[in-house]
Amino acid sequence: MQKKIKKEILKKVKDFYSARPKEKFLPGKTYINYAGRVYDEKELVNLVDSSLDFWLTTGKNAAKFEKEFADFLGAKHCLLTNSGSSANLLAVSALTSKKLKERRLKPGDEVITIACGFPTTLNPIIQNGLTPVFVDIELGSYNIDADKIEKALSKKTKAIFIAHTLGNPFNIEKILKIAKKYNLWLIEDNCDALGSEYNNKYTGTFGDISTFSFYPAHHMTMGEGGAIVTNNFELKKIISSFRDWGRDCWCESGCDNTCKKRFGWKLGKMPFGYDHKYIYSHIGYNLKITDLQAAIGLAQLKKLPSFIEKRRENFDAIYNILEPYQKYLLLPKIEKNCKPSWFGFPILVKKTACFTRNDIVNYLENNKIATRMLFGGNLLKQPAYLNIKRRVHEKLKNTDIVMDDLFWIGVYPGIGKEQINHIAKTIKKFFEEKKCI
Repeated sequence: MQKKIKKEILKKVKDFYSARPKEKFLPGKTYINYAGRVYDEKELVNLVDSSLDFWLTTGKNAAKFEKEFADFLGAKHCLLTNSGSSANLLAVSALTSKKLKERRLKPGDEVITIACGFPTTLNPIIQNGLTPVFVDIELGSYNIDADKIEKALSKKTKAIFIAHTLGNPFNIEKILKIAKKYNLWLIEDNCDALGSEYNNKYTGTFGDISTFSFYPAHHMTMGEGGAIVTNNFELKKIISSFRDWGRDCWCESGCDNTCKKRFGWKLGKMPFGYDHKYIYSHIGYNLKITDLQAAIGLAQLKKLPSFIEKRRENFDAIYNILEPYQKYLLLPKIEKNCKPSWFGFPILVKKTACFTRNDIVNYLENNKIATRMLFGGNLLKQPAYLNIKRRVHEKLKNTDIVMDDLFWIGVYPGIGKEQINHIAKTIKKFFEEKKCI
């Protein structure tokens, strides 16, 4: 009887989606967002199906997603968490584990990063008592200037933690060589770059640990959600520990005695035979995801290749729109052997332009085209970071230029031909009014 009722409910869910009102795009009146969720009845069916099972914490859907996501990337291990920001926290925290012995990160150790990015790439470095070392970026790619990294190192430097800016891969080959030469950990913040490729291999598979976000603005969504990926089984266990209250046990939810000696451990000052499920080797958190979110993710994952392709298609279309105005705008630059899966289209207004960033941003916004800054601009000038312990290598000249003169617009799959046409007409009209042609 239950199966029959469920079938009827899921049929109604499909009908519910089909009955939704169709919104017509009205140029100049309908807002073109910079990002957003793209879904159909499959996500709704998966969500309702999972809710009827009422398994509310991590479960079978999460396990299935972790396997399928790792398979998609060509990686060994994936662990789901409740956000990309939590993924970053877990990645850095894992490297502080005593289980890593002489390679563990300790308070005062230095981590190479950039100030031009999202705060939750920087925050875990600070929160773990580590010292961020800031290196300037390159204009055009807006990634770390890889040629400056080696000179920025000191005896305290133990790791590199940087993002692929707006989906544009950083110089992985050069940075991997530096990491290997100096025995540094490399964490890839891949939250904005899911599907990007470097030498025909997905980004997020090169570093010791990589992180992903499934927030609605990103390449695929679970609403909230994130993931950590690694090819190192020891790191996988440590990350799992920090995510799951800090416990030493690595059993999956609902499983017991994976280690085959649940009551045969002697750790810390605990008595021999104390239940391994309640022995804690790290000061951890509860950062798991719900199975309902994972159910949505499974439907989204099937659409991911088409999402990536649509982002690239929209990027190319916007590039063609802006190409005639390169006298005034610096358009994105890509490393050789890279195939970005773009999060957004960065546009830098040159100092010699006959207008300012505020001029074009206000014009676009007034014409219902969403714009965004490159996250925190120069984070060291943000209120939260004015007094943090840090080291700055040389000057952050290009970082300040980005803070002052760069913005970006969306390329997400919800932007279709009508929206692209409106963007093209609006840009053309802006330059005509500024008499810049």
